Amino acid sequence: MTTIKDSVHDHIEVQGVAAALLDTPPVQRLRHVSQLGTVTLVYPSANHTRFEHSLGVYHLADRALSHLGIEGQQAERVRAAALLHDVGHSPYSHNVEEVVYRRTGKYHDDVEGLLGEGPVARVLSEHGLNPDRVAGLVAGEGELGQLVSGELDVDRMDYLVRDAHHTGVPYGTIDHERLIRELSFVDGELVLDEGNVQTAESLLLARALMNPTVYQHHVARIAKSMLRRGTERLLATTDATAEELRRWDDSDLLVALRRCEETSGYARRLTQRDLYKRAVWAERRAVPDDLLEADRETIGGLERDIAGAANVDGDAVVLDVPDEPSMTESSSRVLVNGEVRRLGEQSTLVNAIRAAQRDQWRLGVYAPADESERVGEAAIRELGLDLDGARVRDVRPGIHATLDEFN
Repeated sequence: MTTIKDSVHDHIEVQGVAAALLDTPPVQRLRHVSQLGTVTLVYPSANHTRFEHSLGVYHLADRALSHLGIEGQQAERVRAAALLHDVGHSPYSHNVEEVVYRRTGKYHDDVEGLLGEGPVARVLSEHGLNPDRVAGLVAGEGELGQLVSGELDVDRMDYLVRDAHHTGVPYGTIDHERLIRELSFVDGELVLDEGNVQTAESLLLARALMNPTVYQHHVARIAKSMLRRGTERLLATTDATAEELRRWDDSDLLVALRRCEETSGYARRLTQRDLYKRAVWAERRAVPDDLLEADRETIGGLERDIAGAANVDGDAVVLDVPDEPSMTESSSRVLVNGEVRRLGEQSTLVNAIRAAQRDQWRLGVYAPADESERVGEAAIRELGLDLDGARVRDVRPGIHATLDEFN
């Protein structure tokens, strides 16, 4: 058994298959993959890694298994999946995941190919575990897969607390101990026992508060957009493949960006925090519906149109259209009067949070500081933004099509 001191959970005891997996290269790579990617450019102390988080998820999974009375090979399979659940992450975590997915068809939880061969497969086989079944748990398959990837999963419980701890914000604080104590299975569904509607709501509220403050902070979004642009250019102009990039760590990607002439400018700006600025920051009501459905090719064309209208270089415009807000936690299941109900059906808080998420949604257009005003004016015309219902503030540089900045 190995005991590891953790900044969130204090001492974590790692044993069995998890202890054997700990020093395999795929798990150790996670020491060099940042948990929050570009968020560290907003919160300097947010420099924790996927390795720490994976240990935390393993620890909470172990606690949940003990509470649920699950033992033997079944439990070992879940512990292995908990420790391995993030080995599919590419550099900078979610920041370039879409770039990788467009070329490989794989998201970070598609780990079957990564677990099926090499040292991880060897360790799993030595402990009598089928790598494919472990990969299935990582993807949330089966009853026990809900513990690793689901609405009430231990992944969410750890990252909310850990991200709040390292950023220093209070919003992600949840009672994960109670959440684990109140878990049970009813007809194959993972639910929270009677009297825990507010406990389920705490997960929902924590995520809703962390989103605009941490995960969707505008500086982190700008840096992420620049990193994606640089990564796309790297894959288009060098021999590097998305499959190879998927196995790199943060440093590997940054060095590759620096060495490539076409991407070295992005690497310099990211390293020196010389980021683009907001040229437009538009609320949902100002954005045409068809723009929300635009694919990557369409967005690229719009970026070129804006650059042409503003008479700036094509690289000077980044259009950032986030997905419509989602709230997975609202599907959490709770027991109410002996009946399993979705939290969204039981909690009056859900609709309020949905409305708040919609209000917080912003479309961004980013450009170098000295060109952002021209780009902002051109973007409003080219994108057909309807600003009649939202006041505009010229903050030089940039144009903010928002209401909340005036309240």
